[in-house]
Amino acid sequence: MKQIYFLIVVLAGGILLSGCGRGGDRGELTGVPQRSFRAEVPYGMVYIPAGSFLMGQTDQDVTFSQISQTKQVTVAPFFMDETEVSNSEYKQFVQWVRDSIAITNYLNDPKYFIQPQKGPNANQAPGGKKYINWTYVKHYPLSYYSAKGNKANAANIKKLQGMYYQGDDKIYDRNELDVRLLKYNYSILDERMAADYRGDKTKKRSDFIVHDTVQVYPDTLVWLSDFSYSANEPMVEGYFSHPAYRNYPVVGVTWRQARAFNVWRTRYNDNYKYAHNLPVRSAYSLPTEAEFEYASRGGRIGTDYPWGGPYIKNAKGCLMANFKPGRGNYSDDGGAYTVNVRSYFPNDYGLYNMAGNVAEWTKDSYDESASTFTHDLAPAISYEAKPNDPIVLKRKVVRGGSWKDVGYFLQNSTRTFEYQDTAKSYIGFRCVTHYQGRDIKDKH
Repeated sequence: MKQIYFLIVVLAGGILLSGCGRGGDRGELTGVPQRSFRAEVPYGMVYIPAGSFLMGQTDQDVTFSQISQTKQVTVAPFFMDETEVSNSEYKQFVQWVRDSIAITNYLNDPKYFIQPQKGPNANQAPGGKKYINWTYVKHYPLSYYSAKGNKANAANIKKLQGMYYQGDDKIYDRNELDVRLLKYNYSILDERMAADYRGDKTKKRSDFIVHDTVQVYPDTLVWLSDFSYSANEPMVEGYFSHPAYRNYPVVGVTWRQARAFNVWRTRYNDNYKYAHNLPVRSAYSLPTEAEFEYASRGGRIGTDYPWGGPYIKNAKGCLMANFKPGRGNYSDDGGAYTVNVRSYFPNDYGLYNMAGNVAEWTKDSYDESASTFTHDLAPAISYEAKPNDPIVLKRKVVRGGSWKDVGYFLQNSTRTFEYQDTAKSYIGFRCVTHYQGRDIKDKH
């Protein structure tokens, strides 16, 4: 019996040694050890497979027929938000910025910061920088408007007085947050610019880093400024703040604000991935114009609308999107203004409201004749407009049509533009993140 046990141990040891001896131990090239990962679809997104499609008009468009030719385009796989970014989702960004400013600039309470380790080998943040303990904030959220009999909350509110409107800007004696203070600072690398100047020895890496500071609170006054002689005050007062609209698309957001949201969303997700030793995703961004049209078509060929076409009503006579029917019967499609982001049927990729509800920002800079000179593989036009640039260089592509547009703008191929610092009551956005690999079905 002892001999049998001895043989088992020897065999097991031999197997282990032979396994360990493969590759690196014998001087062979085996590559850097990397663990496999399981591809996952991010929460609230759908997977869009790689493919080719005919980008451009499918119906006769006399206006742009000379400068906007149809051409075959190929895009790589990516993930896209099922819906437009909602008020509730965007509010998470606003409240993160709000709490960051409150904790860092006003409270200075050690409880809200990650406590450094003690001892001679403690890990200290470079330069004594403090990091907010968001786990603590989640369990003990800040109170901005009511002490509720809690002395700690009352003390916090007293410290936060500087965040409220002051003096003549106050209405009665109410404490209202001064939303002009809610600014997000960030830096990103302009990879396109870096590629364009990669052979220029006079350029430094810092020349390609874009620094931006953006006010994050949506411009709620767009509900009045977009329409002359209209009584849209209720939308100004409640659209972003009232829970009745929590699942409606955020509007009043500029292109730069939408980009800032994507930067924050990337870092917010990265922090979780790093903390749990998980592979990070590609950065979130606005979709390119080509990605938006490809996703909007839902894998269908030569159709006018995301649901197919060529009609804007189904067999029962029901309108298929939220837009301006006829000569202005806005409520005929179910909503006088915007509607819930999950209204109507999704297209074949599972995407809601790729036409109608709100038009959507894309990543691309706008050029009327883009199709004549962009590449047919992942086409895109990227330009980082500077403050003193001519206004024509600040145009960004807008796609999808909105609740206040006629049916023409709901077509998959229709493109228009808006200026990057302009906010509108009919423009929102959704995000994409690119899939790393050939296809999600591949084994990793």
